[in-house]
Amino acid sequence: MSFFRKVLALTMGLLASFSATAMDREAFDRAFEALPTESASERLPALQDLRYRWLMESFPSRATYEGYPGQNDRWVDNSIAAIERRQAQTRRLLGATRNIDASALPAAQQLDYQLLYQDLLGAVKGFQFPDHLQPLTHISGIQRSVPAVLNSMPRRTAADYDTLLARLEKLPTLVAQTQALMRLGLRQQVTPPQITLRDLSRQIRALIPASPQQSPLLKAFAEMPGNLSAARQRSLQQRAYALYNEQLVPAWRDLAGFVEREYIPAAQVDIALSSRPDGSRWYAHKVRQNTTTDLSPEEIHRIGLAEVKRIRGEMEKIIRKTGFQGDFKAFTEFLRTDAQFYHSSREALLQEYRAIAKRIDGKLPALFGTLPRLPYGVEPIPGYSEQSQTTAYYQPGSREAGRAGIFFANTYNLPSRPKWEMEALTVHEAMPGHHLQIALAQEQSEIHPLRRLALYTAFVEGWGLYSESLGYDLGLYRDPYSEFGALTYDMWRAVRLVVDTGMHQLGWHREQAIAYFMENSAKPLHDVTVEIDRYLVWPGQALAYKLGQLKIRALRAKAEQSLGSNFDIRRFHDTLLGAGALPLNILEARMDNWIDSQGAPSARTTAETAPPPAG
Repeated sequence: MSFFRKVLALTMGLLASFSATAMDREAFDRAFEALPTESASERLPALQDLRYRWLMESFPSRATYEGYPGQNDRWVDNSIAAIERRQAQTRRLLGATRNIDASALPAAQQLDYQLLYQDLLGAVKGFQFPDHLQPLTHISGIQRSVPAVLNSMPRRTAADYDTLLARLEKLPTLVAQTQALMRLGLRQQVTPPQITLRDLSRQIRALIPASPQQSPLLKAFAEMPGNLSAARQRSLQQRAYALYNEQLVPAWRDLAGFVEREYIPAAQVDIALSSRPDGSRWYAHKVRQNTTTDLSPEEIHRIGLAEVKRIRGEMEKIIRKTGFQGDFKAFTEFLRTDAQFYHSSREALLQEYRAIAKRIDGKLPALFGTLPRLPYGVEPIPGYSEQSQTTAYYQPGSREAGRAGIFFANTYNLPSRPKWEMEALTVHEAMPGHHLQIALAQEQSEIHPLRRLALYTAFVEGWGLYSESLGYDLGLYRDPYSEFGALTYDMWRAVRLVVDTGMHQLGWHREQAIAYFMENSAKPLHDVTVEIDRYLVWPGQALAYKLGQLKIRALRAKAEQSLGSNFDIRRFHDTLLGAGALPLNILEARMDNWIDSQGAPSARTTAETAPPPAG
């Protein structure tokens, strides 16, 4: 057995010994004091185990998604005391990691150490900023996560339904804790921009219709398995409906009333994060965390301007190729408004997404030596969130939880869902984008479970955007409109670099950002408005896509130039994805080592492919 396999066996044994209960202060203290002290090579995996267990038991919703046992009857404790306790525990984990002599670790553990230390350090640095006081935005929060978690829970047996009911019984506490954090945020002037909150109350009230059978919270009770007797089904449904009417509706209704009467009227009118207390430093931290780079907002803004200019030139070439008589503005208006580019029904839109996904799947072996075993599906974004949700998103699956990955496509407002964007969107969200990368990471049995959880935005979204360029290799973008659509999506992410930094750092107003977006892309106004409001409540996150893509493209160009005829696209992709998601600085070092290990092309090949001498 290799050293790495011995460490992995030790890790799995320690994980199995943990009880599947909440990690309170006493449980954490006992586990921390039991960490090995003699050997660095044993202490590191034990710390990883403790961090993994801490994440799963501190955040039960995440445990549900991952298939980690024993947490499905709980929600996160979001009381101030619990938040402060988790912060203190994270600091202790960081201190213990710092005390490991990294030079004493074998090569197989160096990456594990680097990732654990970097992640804990980033988390601790973030504690100086009050992100927890903004628990609800129009794109995130319990009004979105709770129904998704409930609908991801196992529901095959009566015991599963008992667990689900136990979780529902605890939901009013989570709602009350969320409202308490929002009140504290109001007092400290820490809220999302007021303009972005206009749909929040509707989202909350959509969870509590008059009929419990129609509530997204109780979807599991409308779709019960046939192995349960009719009498048992009725009994479970009656318990759920009584709980809904007596406890859930009052809790959510109170939250909605608070949002309408108190929160929105007193929310911050200024849109920039830099306008908040210590906001410039807060934004700089979010930029570093999301991009895993040391680039300043001003540097990123300049990169964005250059990318917009470059992509705009490519788009102008496509317009000329179509023979369209008119300028860029007229062409994009044509794409936004002509009926030929839009489906007439939600089902037709969804069916085409599924057909595109199927075509892509058959071409993937040419680009990848290793493909994930976990399947995925294509589903519409739920109605309770579709109006203010983005064009699409991906929800990871889990083999442990028995759940496939899902590419959620927005079928709301069909005149804002053009056909020419569908291929690029499918490549990004499904295969070879998010599903391929995330499912492969989940299936990396040779790495610690903690690393399989990693979702570094710059890597994950950078890979998704890089994958859009692989559409050409997959036989997509064959007509100029789809090709323009692919460029529109690349432009979309370049524009983000400009408007995100513009609004949060450089004094841009919201209308200026919308206008800049509309001037440089063909995306419909509805999508553009939703996007701009997303950047307002999620500062810095949107920067990761383009910066991650640029890094991956640069690494590929370096490999192609260095290896010449020895370059193999399948090996490049397999290596890039083979360690799971990584920060960009660590990814670059890993790929540089891989390039060095492949060897230079032969002298004969180099001479044949080299350009002729000048003159």
